[in-house]
Amino acid sequence: MKDKFFKVLLTAWKFLVKGFSLFMFRYRKLPGIWRYFLAFVFYFWLYTRMVSFNFLWLFGSMPEIEKLENPKVTIASELYTVDHKLIGKYYRENRSPVSYAELNPYIVKALIATEDIRFYEHSGIDLNALISIPIYLMKGDNRGGSTLTQQLAKNLFKTRNEVSKGLMGRIPLIKTMIIKTKEWIMATRLEKTFTKEEILTMYLNTVDFGSNSFGIKVAASTYFNTKPSDLTINECAVLVGLLKAPTSYSPVSNPKKCEERRNVVLGQMLKYSVISQGQFDSLSTSPLVVKFKAESHNDGSGTYFRNIVGNYLRDWCKENGLDLYADGLKIYTTLNSRIQQHAEAAVDSQMKVLQARFYKHWKGKNPWVDEKDIEIPGFIEKVAKRTDYYIILKKRFEGNLDSINYYMNKPKKMKVFSWKGDRDTLLSAMDSIRYYKHFLQCGMMTMDPFTGQILAWVGGINFKHFKYDHVYQSKRQPGSTFKPFVYCAAIDKGYTPCDKMVDQRVNIKYYDRWLKKDTVWSPRNSDWIFTGEEMTLRRAMAKSVNSITSQLIEKIGPETVINYAHKLGIQSRLDTIPSVGLGSSDVSLYEMVGAYSTFLNKGVWTEPQFVLRIEDHNGNIIHEFLPQRKHAISEETAWLMLYMLKGGLEEPGGTSQALFQHGGLFKGNEFGGKTGTSSNHSDGWFMGVTKDLVSGVWVGGDDRSIHFRTSALGEGARTACPVYGIYMEKLYQDKETGVKMGYFPRPFVKINKPYNCRTKLKPKVDSTSLDSVEILP
Repeated sequence: MKDKFFKVLLTAWKFLVKGFSLFMFRYRKLPGIWRYFLAFVFYFWLYTRMVSFNFLWLFGSMPEIEKLENPKVTIASELYTVDHKLIGKYYRENRSPVSYAELNPYIVKALIATEDIRFYEHSGIDLNALISIPIYLMKGDNRGGSTLTQQLAKNLFKTRNEVSKGLMGRIPLIKTMIIKTKEWIMATRLEKTFTKEEILTMYLNTVDFGSNSFGIKVAASTYFNTKPSDLTINECAVLVGLLKAPTSYSPVSNPKKCEERRNVVLGQMLKYSVISQGQFDSLSTSPLVVKFKAESHNDGSGTYFRNIVGNYLRDWCKENGLDLYADGLKIYTTLNSRIQQHAEAAVDSQMKVLQARFYKHWKGKNPWVDEKDIEIPGFIEKVAKRTDYYIILKKRFEGNLDSINYYMNKPKKMKVFSWKGDRDTLLSAMDSIRYYKHFLQCGMMTMDPFTGQILAWVGGINFKHFKYDHVYQSKRQPGSTFKPFVYCAAIDKGYTPCDKMVDQRVNIKYYDRWLKKDTVWSPRNSDWIFTGEEMTLRRAMAKSVNSITSQLIEKIGPETVINYAHKLGIQSRLDTIPSVGLGSSDVSLYEMVGAYSTFLNKGVWTEPQFVLRIEDHNGNIIHEFLPQRKHAISEETAWLMLYMLKGGLEEPGGTSQALFQHGGLFKGNEFGGKTGTSSNHSDGWFMGVTKDLVSGVWVGGDDRSIHFRTSALGEGARTACPVYGIYMEKLYQDKETGVKMGYFPRPFVKINKPYNCRTKLKPKVDSTSLDSVEILP
């Protein structure tokens, strides 16, 4: 095959030599210089044709005519809230195009004066500049002759990458000639296709300004926190100066060189009468003022939400032939920017308090303990082995523990999270793991139960330092917040809120699939006391009485509880054991909020939705998303469950009465709520329901072994409920959120079952009511 190729190549060479001889013979009567000139013109034309068509694969590929006429630029996809606030981007190159009308005229004039003064006179190739290159080289001035159009061709079509090389492109001097020829060809084609203004706009939209800023819009925002149209003359000069070498002339890392380069650009603008001498004197002596802020995925609002949406959209785009990181999509989400802002503020406010309380609670001790409150030996070492750094060291040193441990324990400078702001310190990798394992985490989500739209999403306390999402990714024991699914199943099967049961010990026999034998489950109440009191199911759920919930589980069966939980929207695997009704199986906060929304939405489960629609860069709708809906329970049962949830605040001893500490919430307003706490107080939950919003809050450590040791500190009423209370106060105070106080709707349908049996005992505020779940026999 190789011999055949070289044979063809040799034949082609002989043809060219013979052709040249015939050409010279045919025009032998012309003066010699003209013959050679005509031969040069002919063979240069032939050479450009050969380059254009990649003759014998010698010159590398060239973009097709269609691509030249419709060049594809890598554009960042933008993520917007439901109220049209930009909250994030997905990109390989952070670029957001602008139109020519959005450009400050001085950025165009500065660019032309510095890079291509004859831009409006040439057709892609500046012959004067090319001819003058040898003269400047002899003077020691290594300047190029590339026009702006040639530079645009290079930026658009990556003329210098491996794919474009070809066989002859691997020979040093010939490689440069071929690259330049391709840029000349593409530049002339671009000039034929686009106007000068369009070429300038494309150039400024594609060029790299450094600091991950591609295009003039992102550069103006990154370096000066402004729009391209609002740039000053000085700022225009700085940005044009960056084009020569973004790193060398960076106003952040090399301010002195940047200032010198800015003055060179100003000098060019003076030379070509863009600015006056007076302007030059004033601008060139003015100090360099930069408002640098590089865009980061770790900054801004809704960081956890953006990450989850990005994961979802990456797969969706792949299935639909789109590129999330290059196609410039406009993604409109359900998130409400103001509601999100208040959710994040509420989490920050309460978690600062809880963290201080947690530090005080564990002062002098490590919080990773077993069920007997004894520190777990080797806990940090086990965690360390799962870190990326440990895995890299293990590979680097081929499992040598001495070397791995040396570097894992070697102190180094780092920036760590604190509730007073990031702080610089000196810690080893092992020390940093110990430090971060002392922090409590939080997840929070709010949903419109009627549309399914997610309005707020807080996945953790700080995305920059804690990437794991506690709304969707994390699954933990929900404790007593799972109990409403038991009562829902029971009511749907014929029970009523007014039916009564006795608070007494329960022994439930069942077959343990793990132990492979029959066993007995005897759950305890959280306060370890069985009162012997007869109470309504409404009050039992409000007080979170384990014994009565367990009796219902025994009567209707764990399978029925699981079936209803799944019907209401729980998708996680649930263990078919009696304790499932007390929240022993792991679920996500995302599932729980969706499931509770069914009660408010007349028994119809609506899939929680986070994306409304996707548009292309020009605003054409590509896809509109509609949430999945299914009928889960009857309208009567749904309304009765709302009435049951109100009992957490209305019934004596209701565990949701910690919400009364936020007194301003109850003037002409109603709430339903359910607290929850898992074994050992590892997880604190609160589910809150109003007439038009359903919210869920979870608080706990990254690991189940990290938690408070007492109910007074670790109950959901103490940890999660205050986050919800602060949040709702903020929502109602901000009229722009559109969230208003009000009462729950009247019954959707005729209620046939008795329900108006509110316990007549004198209600009292009891924020210390217990709701934790002991799932062990």
